[in-house]
Amino acid sequence: MRLSDETLMDIMSRFKKEMKNGLSRDFNPTATVKMLPTFVRSIPDGSEKGDFIALDLGGSSFRILRVQVNHEKNQNVHMESEIYDTPENIMHGSGSQGILITWTKRFKASGVEGADVVKLLHRAIKKRGDYDANIVAVVNDTVGTMMTCGYDDQQCEVGLIIGTGTNACYMEELRHIDLVEGDEGRMCINTEWGAFGDDGSLEDIRTEFDREIDRGSLNPGKQLFEKMVSGMYMGELVRLILVKMAKEGLLFEGRITPELLTRGKFNTSDVSAIEKNKEGLHNAKEILTRLGVEPSDDDCVSVQHVCTIVSFRSANLVAATLGAVLNRLRDNKGTPRLRTTVGVDGSLYKTHPQYSRRFHKTLRRLVPDSDVRFLLSESGSGKGAAMVTAVAYRLAEQHRQIEETLAHFRLTKEMLLEVKRRMRVEMEMGLRKQTHDKAVVKMLPSFVRSTPDGTETGDFLALDLGGTNFRVLLVKIRSGKKRTVEMHNKIYAIPIEIMQGTGEELFDHIVSCISDFLDYMGIKGPRMPLGFTFSFPCKQKSLDAGVLITWTKGFKATDCVGHDVATLLRDAVKRREEFDLDVVAVVNDTVGTMMTCAYEEPTCEVGLIVGTGSNACYMEEMKNVEMVEGTEGRMCINMEWGAFGDNGSLDDIRTNYDKLVDEFSLNAGKQRFEKMISGMYLGEIVRNILIDFTKKGFLFRGQISEPLKTRGIFETKFLSQIESDRLALLQVRAILQQLGLNSTCDDSILVKTVCGVVSRRAAQLCGAGMAAVVDKIRENRGLDRLNVTVGVDGTLYKLHPHFSRIMYQTVKELSPKCNVSFLLSEDGSGKGAALITAVGVRLRGETSS
Repeated sequence: MRLSDETLMDIMSRFKKEMKNGLSRDFNPTATVKMLPTFVRSIPDGSEKGDFIALDLGGSSFRILRVQVNHEKNQNVHMESEIYDTPENIMHGSGSQGILITWTKRFKASGVEGADVVKLLHRAIKKRGDYDANIVAVVNDTVGTMMTCGYDDQQCEVGLIIGTGTNACYMEELRHIDLVEGDEGRMCINTEWGAFGDDGSLEDIRTEFDREIDRGSLNPGKQLFEKMVSGMYMGELVRLILVKMAKEGLLFEGRITPELLTRGKFNTSDVSAIEKNKEGLHNAKEILTRLGVEPSDDDCVSVQHVCTIVSFRSANLVAATLGAVLNRLRDNKGTPRLRTTVGVDGSLYKTHPQYSRRFHKTLRRLVPDSDVRFLLSESGSGKGAAMVTAVAYRLAEQHRQIEETLAHFRLTKEMLLEVKRRMRVEMEMGLRKQTHDKAVVKMLPSFVRSTPDGTETGDFLALDLGGTNFRVLLVKIRSGKKRTVEMHNKIYAIPIEIMQGTGEELFDHIVSCISDFLDYMGIKGPRMPLGFTFSFPCKQKSLDAGVLITWTKGFKATDCVGHDVATLLRDAVKRREEFDLDVVAVVNDTVGTMMTCAYEEPTCEVGLIVGTGSNACYMEEMKNVEMVEGTEGRMCINMEWGAFGDNGSLDDIRTNYDKLVDEFSLNAGKQRFEKMISGMYLGEIVRNILIDFTKKGFLFRGQISEPLKTRGIFETKFLSQIESDRLALLQVRAILQQLGLNSTCDDSILVKTVCGVVSRRAAQLCGAGMAAVVDKIRENRGLDRLNVTVGVDGTLYKLHPHFSRIMYQTVKELSPKCNVSFLLSEDGSGKGAALITAVGVRLRGETSS
């Protein structure tokens, strides 16, 4: 019965394998360790409250408890209980959703195995008819123990019972539990480890005494591990060893009495009494005398030795199986060291004088990389049942409130069709002369009248200004059989004092950078055509003239608003007197994106950007563009759709969180559609929801961290990372930890849900806007079906794991008569500007000839 650490490690790995089999759909039917899901998905968080009744049936008597849980500063649980006997004839009589698999502990009531005990209880309550009860939870006593301790220590994620019987439960990752739907979050698994070894896997360590106990039990061949370690059998094991030693003349001078031969005459409580430090030998003498064997002092020492070996073996074996559970928890969490609390109950653990100390010591040796706190459960099973019920109530109420909040973000098809319809109305207003001035979606003519036709050729300069850095590019376009575009570029910084200085300083800085680039490329000389991507709202009078409407993105240079940016650039070139430029086109980045994709794919007639900001453009019929003379052909319209809703037309779908984000932005009341869909704002919407949920106690145990209070801290890239399907919740927790948020598994699930709801709405709104655009093109041309390609750019579209798919599905659903493809633009703004310039030069040649 003495087991080396090597043997214990081996048992630990055997049990770990059994656990894995029990969790898997393929091996569970034949697994001995059943690993039963309990559907308990969360431990108490301290905010539970209410009045509950608990029924505790687990032995020859049962208890009814009233448990009142108050969540005040000092969590307090008030309990009153009554104990009732279960008469022997009822334990063995007739039983009249937890399905009873098998009776244990001498229960044999018929008609219950395989039945749902909740239904049986409901039926019995109905039969009486004098009260009603809402049965919320069926709880195993081990789970009750974990939950009771979990109320006092939220690190508790294991329940352990070492008493008449033995068992353990722990919080397992749902993704590993094949028998239950879903893969996010955790669920408590009741291991039912008493059956470990029923398939013969412990035969090498079972002794003749273990086999004898099993043969004489009510359930031979079953619960073999439990029979080696639990209190119900420990006294009997010692008695069998004493009988054998007496028969061999090693004890009591060979005397064997009828008492010594009688089953049940030597109890586990006797083992505990004999192993007491001081009075152990005295107790041994009394107990053995009661058995009529007249022990000598040496006999008493030997019997004490036998008791120690039997109880020590039990402690060692339980340490090995618990060690396997702890290792599994550590692996699940991916941490080098596990810190956890184990809730413990059971008479053997509580009353045996040496048991807990030996057990803890062995466990520390077997799992040196775990720091385990043991918490003794007070009234585990009854209070625990109430706790499971209280947690279920709390979660149901929280779930209801969370769903109520997030419902405002979930848009139905009808709502999306309405957004599409309103976008269409705003587009028409922007295109018409009489309504253009008051329209919020400005529908600005770009004077780009044609997409590339493949005959463009030549060397062009492009200038791309849209943020704190800007680029100068040389783009060499070659037509013919093999069309090629070769690009060279250099990036230059714009210091903040120049962004916010005078217009003259800004444009002088830009021209000195162009000069540097021409030297760097060795092309300073002939006058080159240039396309200027200028990603700020501009009113264009012609392809080569754009009047700045307003600065955005932190720019504030004076004497620019209301001026033609092409003229400002030409004037700065003149001042420098070093080289000359032919400014052919002023280009918006969205239009550049469309042109870049149109060069690869002739059906591309729409451009879309969903990144930090959002905008769209498309080829409109000239007859509809009332702001420009002429009715022949088409022109690309820069919609500036970010301002959709600035007149209140989206107020019915904007949430309080959208309003908060808008209120604290640099341009309150402006670009409302953009603020619901673009990367600059999605993280901020999520942050506001998280703060609200934390205040309500649904997240982070109600603790708002300092970083979470910081505007802009929750970047949109976190949304993309958190929603990545490859990420386990552990990695979500790691991202939240960077933000100073100590999250539980439940927190991580909720944060992921919030991110998903916010980004899904963004993609759907974007899709509704796009549906309005493609349907307009189709109707303009009087087609039954339209095949069209949208050129897209922007970090949100490119990097978010689900955005593009949801947007595509939305367009398909809202515009069923359009076949829309999306093509990712490579370097839209630079290459696009050069292509527009090339098309401009080509058209200029055509008109002059």
